[in-house]
Amino acid sequence: MSGVPTSFHLGHLVFHTYGFGLAIAAYVCFLYARRRLQKAEFDVQPFGRFAFSLIVAGLLGARLANIATNWNYYSDHPSRWIAVWQGGLASFGGIALALPVGLYLQRRWWPESSLARFTDALVPALIAGWALGRVLGPQFMVNGGGHLTHQWFGIHYAGQVGKRVPVPLIQGAEDSILWLGLLALEHLRPNRRVGVVTGVAMIIWGIVRSLDERLLLGQESHSGSLGVQIAGAVLALAGAALLVRQLTVARSTPDRSVDPHAPATP
Repeated sequence: MSGVPTSFHLGHLVFHTYGFGLAIAAYVCFLYARRRLQKAEFDVQPFGRFAFSLIVAGLLGARLANIATNWNYYSDHPSRWIAVWQGGLASFGGIALALPVGLYLQRRWWPESSLARFTDALVPALIAGWALGRVLGPQFMVNGGGHLTHQWFGIHYAGQVGKRVPVPLIQGAEDSILWLGLLALEHLRPNRRVGVVTGVAMIIWGIVRSLDERLLLGQESHSGSLGVQIAGAVLALAGAALLVRQLTVARSTPDRSVDPHAPATP
């Protein structure tokens, strides 16, 4: 029997805990991201449309990626394609579709800002939202656990036999630590180059997500295990490339990331 409820009832209505938890996490992330952008002096008027577009693209990409990497499971049962309350959202599929949408909308609605400055303001909020989403989302879905375990920390999950490694809780803790680390970086290095926060987040999150898939989930995750590991490595490499580029540019140009209106130094 599952130790975590996957749904609850209000009269004749059935609410799936997985989706309800993700909705809470998305709303908290939205408020926090808007606050960070406003603090960084961005115009937040179009941010509601921006966030909605990213959420839709992320959910669609995550679902399509899960279906594509588990085609044998979905091919004969089209009704399963929309049954997201049973789980089945591949993280990197969501990123893959949301990323180009976000890049396009950033250039459309904030053309005067550099992409690196925009992502530095946004990424810590995304990490915080992801941390909350792991705890409130996959923790309460069908097949939400990792490998079978007999250790004390194992939890029973619906649709899985035996006690499982509580991967959603572990990932929530990992992402929370990363979020705190990014805030510390902002506090301790106020004169850092723009793009550093984004690059560090990409490196650490990519490596950790890849290792989680390799060590805690593997093929039992039904989410394209090898693809997730490769995508995590690619994300980390992209973050490293961003850091190298930004730090290289910093040697030859003045850094006005804290005060973009400051005059250039001769």
